[in-house]
Amino acid sequence: MTQDELKQAVARAAIDYVVDGEIIGVGTGSTANFFIDELGKIKERIKGAVASSEATASRLRGHGIAVFDLNDVESISVYVDGADEIDASGAMIKGGGAALTREKIVASVSGKFVCIADGSKLVETLGTFPLPVEVIPMAAAAVTRRLAALGGQPRLRTRAGSTDAFVTDNGGYILDVAGLSIVDPVALETTINQIVGVIAVGLFAQRGADVCLLGTGEGVRTLRF
Repeated sequence: MTQDELKQAVARAAIDYVVDGEIIGVGTGSTANFFIDELGKIKERIKGAVASSEATASRLRGHGIAVFDLNDVESISVYVDGADEIDASGAMIKGGGAALTREKIVASVSGKFVCIADGSKLVETLGTFPLPVEVIPMAAAAVTRRLAALGGQPRLRTRAGSTDAFVTDNGGYILDVAGLSIVDPVALETTINQIVGVIAVGLFAQRGADVCLLGTGEGVRTLRF
């Protein structure tokens, strides 16, 4: 199976976790997009969705799914999103799509986090995928020095085909930190969160996945944490 076929398989499997009549939290990225397409087929079963990015909101509306502001929602039963890496404890690196802050916010208020990913995303130790850190623009250089002191190799994310900094939906910059071997994701998440100027770090360990639907050549594998 191709990577897209694996993503589509887990997106279909995630529909089983949708709670009828409720508002669903939806993530950002290529795998989440497959889920949105599947969600569009059963849109009459849900009240609507909370989106983790402007791109996700646009895709949801394109399927005729009502998009709610999180401030207007009392509870979210389930949040469905992909991951750039996930380990055996359910801790993840996220943020390749630059929506890590809003993803983290929506995940934090959701009853269940369902991660959907192809099998290549399951790793023994997080850190091969560069860790995204969203920062206040004026603090980018200062935070870069602090992250380097932690043993990482931070690099400012730029717009495709440009040397200009990539700007998130929140007006932040992203530092992608290579060279880390994250043996204690919870501790590193806490440490980076405490750096002044950091908006959010793409480590989802304090609030990791509850379930991971992993696409493999033998079918969808379910991991529970």
